[in-house]
Amino acid sequence: MSISTNALAKEASFTDERAAPLRQDLNIIQNWISPNSQVLDLGCGEGDLLAHLKHARGCKGYGMEIHPDSIVTCIEKGLNVIEHDLNHGLRHFKDNSVDTVIMTQALQAVSRPDRLLDDMLRVGQEAIITFPNFGYWRTRLYLLSKGKMPMSKTLPYNWYDTPNIHLCTFRDFETLCQQKSLKILDRTVVNKNHREKLSIRLWPNLLGEIAIYRVTR
Repeated sequence: MSISTNALAKEASFTDERAAPLRQDLNIIQNWISPNSQVLDLGCGEGDLLAHLKHARGCKGYGMEIHPDSIVTCIEKGLNVIEHDLNHGLRHFKDNSVDTVIMTQALQAVSRPDRLLDDMLRVGQEAIITFPNFGYWRTRLYLLSKGKMPMSKTLPYNWYDTPNIHLCTFRDFETLCQQKSLKILDRTVVNKNHREKLSIRLWPNLLGEIAIYRVTR
């Protein structure tokens, strides 16, 4: 793997402190990742998931983040973090250089989600992706009754200042996977509090607010 000189990275080892508890959607994700594997976390934020994977599951890898404050927090946690805009792809990483590439709540915010998905599965054996479901029933009702772009806890922005430029539904994403001949290994859906329910599993495109997928070639 090669990294450009203007990418920010720092290598450090953790102390023997306990891994911090994760919110429920990240807990689902960490259960899909093999212990002692190599991971790449795109849009890693303050590194909560990456830190947990290193503490609790012995994983190694990198996080990618664009916001300086979040990068500083990651470095303070001893994480390997690279300053990078995901719209530029993953050109600094070689083919099959990690086991799993993770991207939580960022698919809808990049300029070409389809191309980034290809890049994720070039770099990793598997990809784990989460995104808000624009087909959620309250979103549909909001648009129908008010005639305006919906706002909610999972979509808290106005249409003119939102970072979400490619909103989609569960069906949209699964259609994209079919077009690319990708295999869906696992799928779950959760509500705004990142909790699973039987009713959501039965009608995911209507009742699910957040999608969590694990896919491979």
